[in-house]
Amino acid sequence: MDIHEAMDEEAKHAAMQADELKEALLEKDRAYLWHHITPHNDHPMIVASGEGSWITDMDGNRYLDGMSGLWCVNVGHGRKEIAEAAAVQMTTLAYSPLIQSHVPGIELAAKLNDWLEGEYRIFFSNSGSDANEVAFKIARQAFHQRGKATKHKFISRHRAYHGNSMGALGATGQAQRKLKYEPLGVGFSHVPPPYCYRCPFGQTSGACELQCAQAYEDAIIWEGSDSVAGIIVEPVITGGGMLVPPDSYLPKLREICDKHDVLLIVDEVICGFGRSGQKFGHHNFGVRPDIVTMAKGLTSAYSPLSATAVSAELYESFKESGPDSHFRHVNTFGGNPVSCAVALKNLEIIEREGLVERSALIGRRMRSRMKPLLRHPNVGEIRCFGSAIGIELVEDKETKHPASATLVAGIIADCKARGLLIGKNGDTVPGFMNILTLSPPLSSTDEDIAFIIDTLLAVFGAAGGTSEEGMQHEAASG
Repeated sequence: MDIHEAMDEEAKHAAMQADELKEALLEKDRAYLWHHITPHNDHPMIVASGEGSWITDMDGNRYLDGMSGLWCVNVGHGRKEIAEAAAVQMTTLAYSPLIQSHVPGIELAAKLNDWLEGEYRIFFSNSGSDANEVAFKIARQAFHQRGKATKHKFISRHRAYHGNSMGALGATGQAQRKLKYEPLGVGFSHVPPPYCYRCPFGQTSGACELQCAQAYEDAIIWEGSDSVAGIIVEPVITGGGMLVPPDSYLPKLREICDKHDVLLIVDEVICGFGRSGQKFGHHNFGVRPDIVTMAKGLTSAYSPLSATAVSAELYESFKESGPDSHFRHVNTFGGNPVSCAVALKNLEIIEREGLVERSALIGRRMRSRMKPLLRHPNVGEIRCFGSAIGIELVEDKETKHPASATLVAGIIADCKARGLLIGKNGDTVPGFMNILTLSPPLSSTDEDIAFIIDTLLAVFGAAGGTSEEGMQHEAASG
């Protein structure tokens, strides 16, 4: 046997070992692991590693992570300095509850105030759902302590997602997410979303009277303003279909809240930490919320952590003496010192590398170069908010009939086959899960962004209706 034959045999043996390891892991997966928000799957992709905007599976296939995991890996994968910061904190102080205090928690609370550009008190939890549950409890208790105990209701929007726990799911306006879990937390109602492409009020974008915002005031009046504690909104409805409101929408909501003594709660779980092209999504609209919730990009998902930021004015009543005046809520892992250290390093990277500004640039570039997709017969609209993108697919542009699940799945599968992972608004509203989503890491290189755009152009060219070459030429000239 010559050296080449020996090398071939060695390669075959290594491949066999890799296949055996993969099959052994899949057997354990089938036996023990319950996957999130997906039907049973005997052959899931097993992700082995990640670096930058890319992940690699056990078979060595590389994919550009066009969704930053679940809208969260803002600084990209494989940041060793974050791992090192976590290791140092683990050996210094791995755990201490925030019944008292610790240095990373203090420093992170101060840093978040800088980012929020206001005076807030920070309550740490684990997830976005937790952060929103805390917001609801704080709002109700605050009104109790101000002598307005009847103010307990919250108004949200159809299509919105605010979490999977019983209260946060009650605030969520996605029927598919609630199916078979109801009844949920009480006191939640919903109004139509700001969905200009399919305006619930039959209006034309740019020529309306913001009926979508007025719907909030109508709901407050119909419910009775003495019963409504708060309204909760994402700056942009993200997972529900990338529904971007008119510029004057959030300022109008702030005005309505002030008029009726209702708290404005802004859910920044996805839009925060640079995704919108600003530090927080609401900064794009010039409003100051009473409560801000955040998670995901807070640590770029390197460690679980969320936060509920409460205005200094609102916090005052919680300083009063009395057996039940303090906030009687505790979270074992919320504000873990390791997670806080991870968040501090993550924010340091975002600031040092200018990733907030980078996100805005990525968004402008993708918006410009993706314009040729609008010529495709199944692309109804492309919506952007910073570097978060939604592509609404339709069967027919005239009727705007939502695209079939088969068409949506086919586009996603074709992207994956070409090395690009994208998302959709899955398990949201029956008949309207027709929106592709992209949310690449803010650290994505120019080459990464070009790959995303070129892949989409190729996939839609192959899907028919227009030539790939024509779209590529138009994109290049744009």
